[in-house]
Parts: sequence; structure tokens; C-alpha cells
Amino acid sequence: MKLLVLGGGESGAGAAMLGKKLGYDVFLSDRGVLKEKYKNVLIKAGIKWEEGAHSGDFLQGTELVIKSPGIPSETAIVLDLKKAGAEVISEIEFAARHTKGKIIAITGTNGKTTTTLLTHHMFAKAGKDVIAAGNVGKSFAGLLAERDRDIWVLEVSSFQLDDIVSFKPDVAILLNITSDHLDRYGYEMQNYADAKFAIARNLTEADHFIYSDDDEVILKNLKEKNIKAQLHPISTYHPVENGAYITENELIINLTNNPYKMSIHDLALQGRHNVYNSMAASVSARLFDLRKEVVRDSLSDYENIEHRLEFVAEIHGIKFINDSKATNVNGVWYALENYSEKIVWIVGGVDKGNDYSILEALVREKVKAIICLGTDNKKLMDYFGPMVENIAEAHTATEAVNLGYAFAKKNDVVLLSPACASFDLFENYEDRGQQFKRAVRAL
Repeated sequence: MKLLVLGGGESGAGAAMLGKKLGYDVFLSDRGVLKEKYKNVLIKAGIKWEEGAHSGDFLQGTELVIKSPGIPSETAIVLDLKKAGAEVISEIEFAARHTKGKIIAITGTNGKTTTTLLTHHMFAKAGKDVIAAGNVGKSFAGLLAERDRDIWVLEVSSFQLDDIVSFKPDVAILLNITSDHLDRYGYEMQNYADAKFAIARNLTEADHFIYSDDDEVILKNLKEKNIKAQLHPISTYHPVENGAYITENELIINLTNNPYKMSIHDLALQGRHNVYNSMAASVSARLFDLRKEVVRDSLSDYENIEHRLEFVAEIHGIKFINDSKATNVNGVWYALENYSEKIVWIVGGVDKGNDYSILEALVREKVKAIICLGTDNKKLMDYFGPMVENIAEAHTATEAVNLGYAFAKKNDVVLLSPACASFDLFENYEDRGQQFKRAVRAL
């Protein structure tokens, strides 16, 4: 059976490797240029590939297509393949069809990576055969090609969920839904919400759905979707049944008649947004009967991920924080809300149709200066210029850091929290964060 993989990044290379292992006749096509590490993987495995264009030679006779999350469904080559009778699915759909392990799948506009890695940390600490994959680290399919696991903790994006058919996690987590990637979804918020809710589309009464009971978009859609799974709300504002909540500075896991609690001051991850992440991970762990002591210890000893409110250095009393992973407005809201100090905010990059209005009150209250780091900063300059005393442009991480240092005083925070994608000046958000950190350490 012929298998075509469109896109040769981490997801595509992983799908090709799994297809090869399963005995498919695999061909990989990428319109761009493949990275050397993926070329080497394909060559070593004896997988045929092309780069620089989709030749179309494979249109006839291809029955199954694995599409990279970055390729929109309306792309001509995808439409042609569907017209020719091929089934087009995502890499997570493909891998899920061939695992015998349990799946915990995590999505949301913000907090996916932290929750995924924290959940993995809990299961690993409990001695389970577990691995984190998907939109974080290595691809689901690529790791499955190596060997199956008992438990898969998957970070899944809306793009990955766009092309699922029967993908059904045992536990699905939906952390939040706020405006992001609207350029991919016709600038319609409902289209984006539908994509996120696809994580719960195939759940049965035997499965579990963990969700924020404080998110208006989630609650509105929850009423309209026919979700058959057992529901587990989490809230930082009010008590809930069969979930987790915060009251009087205590986190309470309330899944059985024997709830347990711990002080939020003992959590390794601080800030309201991280409390949601901690609650979601805890509920998923208890659904798998992990011991309370393991969950409690994991919540207190977990180390935060790189590029997410990452402390870099303190220089002459000025704290430098790398939040390069905050590629949307809501991520920035959490970052600004997290600090009581005055902030010099570094923002900018590729705007994805951002609505900055939810940041206005926090900017007026906390931000003393803004540095716009991007090739086109006009929208940011026009919107935020009247709100702050100082606003400037930068076109390199070093320039941004030097400006931040000049604007800041002792006890201030210089915060890289871009609200935008990085591709105008950097390879990705990791590259942006690394360059920021190098520039800080060079001061």
C-alpha cells in the first residue's frame, strides 16, 4: 500500500519511519528544503523523498496521506489528493491507530507544553513506562516506530487535530481557548474553538475530559457539543465536583470521597496560569490511580520548561525573563499578570491577527517601556505607543536587550514575551529565546 507523507519536518519524518516499519511503500515530499538530520534519517531507512516542490507524480495510486500540521487543508496538492480518492490524516491519527498504549492528550491555547511535561514527570516518578511526545520534543509516530509505550502523554495543537478521524485519547485535557492562529481559521474564533474541541470528538463514556470551568469559550462550546466522556472541571475561582479547584490558597483534588489538598505555595510552578496546569496534570494522574504522595512530590519538585517565564539573570537589580514561548496575546497576559514589579516589555514578530485589547489594562498598570522586536512593528507602535512613556524598535535580540537594560532600573523586570511568531527574525521561538539569553549574559 502506498503511503505519501507531505512535509519533512519532525512530524513527517516520524510518520515516514512508522510507515516503513509497518510495511508501507513510503514516499515523502516537501515543498521546502529538508533539514540535514531528516534527510539522513530518510536515507538511512531507505525511504524515497523529494524536496523543493510537490511534483505530483504520486497522485495516482496513493491511498493514504499523512499531512504535516503546517500544511493547510485547502492547499491545492491536498485537495487534488482527496479528489483522487486518498485518505488524508494527521501524524497523530496515524500513530494512534498503531499503539496499544493509553493516551493522555493535552491541548489549549496556552499551557500545553508545561502540562504535558508535568504530567509526564508525575508518571515517570511513579515508575510507569511513559513518554512525552507530539507537539513537544519528538513526534508520536517517530517514537512509536522505535517501540510502543504503556502511556503516551501527547501535546497536540489545533493544526494536528484538524486532520484526525478516529483519534481517541483515554484522557483529553483542554486548558483554555483564546484568540490564536486565526489566520489559519478564516479569522473566525468559532472555527478555532471547533478545532480545539476535536480532541473530545471521539471520546466514549469510558474516557475522561478535563477542562477549565473558568473559560467562557470552553463552557459555551461544552453546552453545544455532545461529549460523552466523564467530565472533570478545574477552577481557580470556585469549588467543583469530580475535578480540582483552589480555595483559601489550597489546591484540592476532588475526584473521590477521599479528596486531598496541598498548599499552592508548595507548587513548583507559581502564577495563576500554572495552577491550572498543575490541577490538570494532577487530575489525569489520579485518574490513573497514581499515589497522592507521588502527585504531591511531583508538583513541588518539577522544574519549569525553557522559554516559558524562564529566569535568565539579575544584573544590577534588574531581572531578565525569557518568555519566548508566549507566541499569542493570552500567553503575554499571563506573563504580565505574574509580576508585581515594573516591566520593560519586549514584544513583536509575525502578528497572527492579534487583538491586543485584553492587554491594555495590564500595560497601563505595569509596563514602563516597550521594545518592539520585529521587521514590521507599526501595529504595535500605533497601539501601545500612547500607553507608555518609552517605546522603541529593535531588529536583533542584542539590540532589544541593550534597550531593555537602558530603560530599566533596579527592581524592574525586562520581559521577553513576544505575543507573536518568530519567523521574521528568528528560526523559531527557541532560537529567539536562546539569542535573548546570550544577549543578556553578554551585558
